[in-house]
Amino acid sequence: MNNLQKRFITSIIIFPLSIFFVFKGGYLLLSFLLAAFFIANYELFSVFKAKTTILFLDLILILSLFSIYHLRDDNPVSFKLLIWFIVLTVCSDIGGYTFGKLFKWKKLTKISPKKTLSGVLGSFLISLSSVFIMEITIHSDYVIKWLEPKFFFIAIILSLTAQAGDLTISYFKRLEKIKDAGKILPGHGGIFDRIDSLMFVIILGFILYNYKIVP
Repeated sequence: MNNLQKRFITSIIIFPLSIFFVFKGGYLLLSFLLAAFFIANYELFSVFKAKTTILFLDLILILSLFSIYHLRDDNPVSFKLLIWFIVLTVCSDIGGYTFGKLFKWKKLTKISPKKTLSGVLGSFLISLSSVFIMEITIHSDYVIKWLEPKFFFIAIILSLTAQAGDLTISYFKRLEKIKDAGKILPGHGGIFDRIDSLMFVIILGFILYNYKIVP
């Protein structure tokens, strides 16, 4: 079985399972987040050696998990925004991967050799589709009007954040001279390899929500 096949099989198991716990919320979600925290920390202390790197990544992990739990169980509005943040991150990742494969443009940075300018553009473009996905599936209401211009602008900012998060984790892995942050997820690597973009998006989304910038 090649790496792409492993990646696909892992995705169709992990993603629906994660969404299940997010929709359930409460103690089920808390238990899931705690499990993710302990597994990620096991990988973190097993793979990374620099104490500053471990401290920084652990802090980002804790803030992101806290943000997920708070957004899920605060109220229906924050829950809808949490779903959008997750959908947007997935769209941004898909856009970057697809456009990067299809269009072989200039390399973006030595930190992550596979990142290209075409991938950056793809991430921005496909992340915009997340707004339409939310409008179609959840629909606008008197609080959240998905098709307002500000949501498209914020989608670009969050996509930029997702890409920056991905590069940040890649930078720390490069410092340690490792390819993956773990091996627990076949085809993906470790927990940090899978949620690198999402962690940063969720934290920024949580800040935007608390400062009433969204909705």
